[in-house]
Amino acid sequence: MLLTASYVIPVSSSHIEDGAVLVQGDRIVAVGTRADLIAAYPDEEVRDFGLAVLMPGFVDLHTHLEYSVFRGAVDDLPYTAWKMQVQRKEANLSAADWMDSAVLGAMEAVGSGITTIADITNSGNSVTAARDIGLAGVVYREVSTMDKTQVAGRMEAARDDIEKWTGIADGAPIEIGIAPHSPYTCHPSLFSAAGALATADDLPVAIHLAGSRDEYDFVRYGSSNLAQDFREQSGWRDVAWMPTGVSPVQYVLQWGLFDAPRVLAVHCVQVDEHDIDVLARHNVAIAHCPRCNAKLGMGIAPLRSFFEHGLTVGLGTDSPASNNTVDPFDEMRIGLLLQRGETGESDFYRYFTARTFIRLATIHGARALGLEHEIGSLEVGKRADVIAVDLSSSPHMVPTADPYSALVHASNQKDVLATMVAGRMVFDRGDYRTVDKERALARAQEIRGKLRA
Repeated sequence: MLLTASYVIPVSSSHIEDGAVLVQGDRIVAVGTRADLIAAYPDEEVRDFGLAVLMPGFVDLHTHLEYSVFRGAVDDLPYTAWKMQVQRKEANLSAADWMDSAVLGAMEAVGSGITTIADITNSGNSVTAARDIGLAGVVYREVSTMDKTQVAGRMEAARDDIEKWTGIADGAPIEIGIAPHSPYTCHPSLFSAAGALATADDLPVAIHLAGSRDEYDFVRYGSSNLAQDFREQSGWRDVAWMPTGVSPVQYVLQWGLFDAPRVLAVHCVQVDEHDIDVLARHNVAIAHCPRCNAKLGMGIAPLRSFFEHGLTVGLGTDSPASNNTVDPFDEMRIGLLLQRGETGESDFYRYFTARTFIRLATIHGARALGLEHEIGSLEVGKRADVIAVDLSSSPHMVPTADPYSALVHASNQKDVLATMVAGRMVFDRGDYRTVDKERALARAQEIRGKLRA
C-alpha cells in the first residue's frame, strides 16, 4: 500500500512535501515524494490522507494501561496523597475490571497515534490488551516489597509470570521485562535480585525513580508522608527503615540494579548533577513524563542537563490515573513549554524546539528501549509503524505553515486519522479495527461506579 499526504516526517531526515510511504507486509519499502513513488510502483493501492502528516508512530515510554478507568477519579492532590487514594480504590476492582481497563487504555493509545508502549503492571493485563488491539512494546512485570523475608517469593512469582506472559504475547512484537517499583516500596535486596535476573536472562528493566520530593526525603532522611502514612497503609509499618543519607539514585546504585542491561528510569525529577552523572555512566535511559510531574507537583525534570550528559530521553504519558489523557501531543507541547519557561531564552534553539520533542516522542523513545533499529523513524527496512495526523479539518489547525510546529503546538489526539502497527491498520478515522468500542466504553462506565463507591 502506498500512503500519501501533504507532508511526510521521517524523523531521521528532513520532511518531504507531497510525500509518500510504501508499505509491503509489515515493512517500510520506500519513502519519498508522491510523484516518484507512484511512478516507481504504479500498481500499488494508494491511500491519500490529503492535508496531513505521515510520521512514525509515537513511543509511549511509560504507561499503566490497566489504570485507565481511574481517569479523573483522584484529582487535585499532590503525589503522595494521590498515590494513597489510588491504592485505596484499587481494592474495589475485580480481575475482569482490571482487564477491561487495560483494553480501554490500549484503545486510547492507538487512537492517539501510539504504536509502542512501555507498560508496568503486576497483573499482565497489559500484555493481553496490547496483543489483542495490536500494540507493540515492552511490558514490565512489577515487583515490590519492603519486607526482606518476602523478596525470594516475590522474585519467584515474577519469574513464573515473565515466562507466562511471554507465551501470552504469542509472537506479537511485545517483550517482557522486570520492574522493581521504586525506592520507597522495595527492600534493597529486591533491587539486587531483579538486576541479577535481568542480567542472566537479558531482560529490560524499569524503575520509578526520584519522582517526588517525598520520595527524596524518605530515602535520604527517613521522613515524609511516604515514610509514615503510606508505609502504614501498605502494611510495612513494622518493617525497619533507616535513612540512607543519599539521594534515591545514589541509593539504588549501591544495589547493582544499574549494572543490568537496558535500564529505564521513570521520572528522575529530584536529581542533581552527580545523580545525572551516575545515570549517564551506567547508560540508564530516562522516561520523561512532564504532564504527570507537573500535575502531581513532583517537579520539572532537568532536561537540558540530561541532554548535556548524553542521556537517552523519551516521553511517557504515565496513565489516565495521573494524567487524565494518553495524549503524546499534549506531552510534547507541555513538556516543551515547561522547559522553555524553566531555562529561559538562551536554550530555545539549542535544546527546546518542536523538532526536538518530536524526536523525543519517536526515535529517542525507541532508542531508550533498544528498538531504534526497528522503529522510531520512517526508514526502508523498519517496521511499518506509521500514523497519519490531520492538519485540515479543524479551525485550530488551519492554516499550516510548518508541520513540526503544527504537530507540537496545535495538534491533539483527536487529530489522529490512522494508526498502523507492523503494516496493520489498527485505528482508521475513528474505527478501532480490533476491539468492540461500544462494549469497552460501557464497561468503563460500569467500573467507574465501583471507584466512586
